[in-house]
Amino acid sequence: MTHQHENGSRHCAHGAIDIHSHIVPSTFPKWAKGPVPSGWPSTEISDCCHRTVVIDSRPYRTVSDACWTASHRLEDMDRSGISVQALSPMPELFSYWLDAHVAADLTRYINDVIATMVHEGRGRFVGLGGVPLQNQDLAMKELHRLKHELGFAGIEIGSNVNGTPIGDPKFAEFFAEVARLDMSVFVHAVRPTGMDRLVGPANLQQILGYPSDIGLAAASILTGGLLRKTPGLRIALSHGGGTFSALLPRLEQGFRTFPAVAEALETSPSIQARALFADSLTFDKVMLQRVVKVFGEDRVMIGTDYPFNFRETDPIGRLHDAFEQEPVLDRLKHGNARAFLALGGSVALDGSVT
Repeated sequence: MTHQHENGSRHCAHGAIDIHSHIVPSTFPKWAKGPVPSGWPSTEISDCCHRTVVIDSRPYRTVSDACWTASHRLEDMDRSGISVQALSPMPELFSYWLDAHVAADLTRYINDVIATMVHEGRGRFVGLGGVPLQNQDLAMKELHRLKHELGFAGIEIGSNVNGTPIGDPKFAEFFAEVARLDMSVFVHAVRPTGMDRLVGPANLQQILGYPSDIGLAAASILTGGLLRKTPGLRIALSHGGGTFSALLPRLEQGFRTFPAVAEALETSPSIQARALFADSLTFDKVMLQRVVKVFGEDRVMIGTDYPFNFRETDPIGRLHDAFEQEPVLDRLKHGNARAFLALGGSVALDGSVT
């Protein structure tokens, strides 16, 4: 496998970096260790450019070949002004709900697919792999493989692990190891809480459930003391931090009002929030400006949710609509992402190495 930091360390001072994009393998290996485990995915051909992911004999999502074809992604990136993408698994592929050893096999395969795409991208892709976080020993093992064998910049994890928020102290040792390895963490919503309160089509899970769960996950990072325990941890929230920007003023007021909350938080939540990163995926100028105000202009990065239909199609235009100062735009386009992913060097906007 290619050591990704050798390729991924050549990134532009001017090329935009998208930290929120997903991959889906074109195929999944057949399970060869007995009966197929519940939840093991497969794909079926829909047409020349699409496949349907099937889980437990039910169609989950039909996706385009941009999910696994590097050349297709690169063409789309050029059209949208993106120089570099961070590649991470489609959230349903986290597989926290599977037997941990089954999930470890699946996660390893998906990470190898990402590593192959990073190699094919010739410096324009960065890997954010998955880990079977329902078993921290297995998660640690894959974390070290991602770092030392595949050279990934970091990991993508869910906003919760089978209902347990990521700020729960049970994950503190794992995050300490992530920080020790100087790897980044990108938090994506998965199987959100509150679905029983939504009325309407299943798509509302992505539209409303995801930002709600991300907001609660962010709050748990603060109230669980994760940033105090691992001050060097680089952790970023998808979907602009979700509802967290609306929750933060209430959390700040609670910090000032309730002694138990002040004791739990120790430090102002507004100050702690500026140690987090967030992506720009808000679909709204005013909301994006609010996210930058909450997290800081040195903490927000481009996120598109490419290549799925429900995504930001003009990320550069969205930034220019919300901000005018070139130094701020430069940080939002690429500077903050380079810091988050611990990248250096250069790649031009056309993808050529400089």
